[in-house]
Amino acid sequence: MSRVLKQKHSRCFLLLYILAWLAAGQVCAQVLPLEQRNTLTPYWLVQGEGAQLVPYVAGRHGSHKALHQWLSVAQGQPFTIGFAAPKDLCLFLNNQLIFKADFPANYTIDLASYSKGLEPVEGRFLLTVWHPEQQPNINSFRSQPLDTTRLQQASQRPFSGRVREHVNQNTFILFMLVIGLLYGALRTNFPSDFSGLFRLDSFMRTNALEEGVMARPIRSLSSLLFLMAFSLTLALLIAAIHTNVQQIQLVSQFFPVSEADITTKVLFYAVLIFMVILLKYLFLKIMGFIFGLEQVVRLQYREFVRSILFLGIFLPLVMLLYLALNTMMPGTILLVSNLAVSMVLIVTLMRVFAVVNKKAPVLNLHLFSYLCATEVIPLAIMLKFIVFNF
Repeated sequence: MSRVLKQKHSRCFLLLYILAWLAAGQVCAQVLPLEQRNTLTPYWLVQGEGAQLVPYVAGRHGSHKALHQWLSVAQGQPFTIGFAAPKDLCLFLNNQLIFKADFPANYTIDLASYSKGLEPVEGRFLLTVWHPEQQPNINSFRSQPLDTTRLQQASQRPFSGRVREHVNQNTFILFMLVIGLLYGALRTNFPSDFSGLFRLDSFMRTNALEEGVMARPIRSLSSLLFLMAFSLTLALLIAAIHTNVQQIQLVSQFFPVSEADITTKVLFYAVLIFMVILLKYLFLKIMGFIFGLEQVVRLQYREFVRSILFLGIFLPLVMLLYLALNTMMPGTILLVSNLAVSMVLIVTLMRVFAVVNKKAPVLNLHLFSYLCATEVIPLAIMLKFIVFNF
């Protein structure tokens, strides 16, 4: 009897042991390692006292030119980041230079490809962003997923400046609405001036320079409003061209290329164009005094203003083509936009030559030199910075 009881107790103990073992195995099976993802975090570090890295605080550490972040890099997985970089921005991984921006643009690089030959520090790598003159804009740094095609390209080229494929067009659309409302208001409030400027028969007649808005001083309200509408239209098209090109050699040093700066660029270009048009009259007065041709200055300036205003009414059509087709054929739209700007400037030059020739023969070498100094050289400079800057 006791032997039977002992066997039963042994079996019960064995059964309980097996159940406990299975339960422990079930608990262990539930603790699974999560898949590690290569991502940047919004938390950056700066070098504090004693060469220690401390958390970065935007308002307190504004003078630091180098910002750091510890990264855990999972080998075999791409670690692609995108960022907007001004000229001379540098990236270091474990204090080794891996990237330097040769010009302002948007870049993407794969950090995983650079971590292969480096020794991690306690399993992590130190990413450093540094600029010699200013604090880097760390808000532009983002982790970017790549498809298979881009992964193959990334394996062939460690980093590259990428032309923006999908430009945020909301800003362009809003400015187009503003331009449409501005031209509509001008047509409603100044109907005679509007028809006098934008009728083809008026544009072809020389004596139309003494009619309507062209007969009034440039400082009149209607003249200033028409110039503002043209300046905003041309500025919008130039901003679209430069946003596609990405490599602006003059203005991008002050306004880096990115979607967030489209509004700033459009307003900057508009003010610049408006001021150039107004100051051109002063420039012509000075050059006319130097060359002794004050009698042609007023006629030349009126024809210049009338030509750019008449031709500028067609620029919104080019912007509509840009908004509709830029995603599908960016190269073609860029070419059309450049040709449109060039045609406005070149046709205006030809009109000025033709009108001034009726006042005094252009074959006169003295007058021809004057027109080259006041029209041809400024045209070449504008084409250089607007169209042929890449």
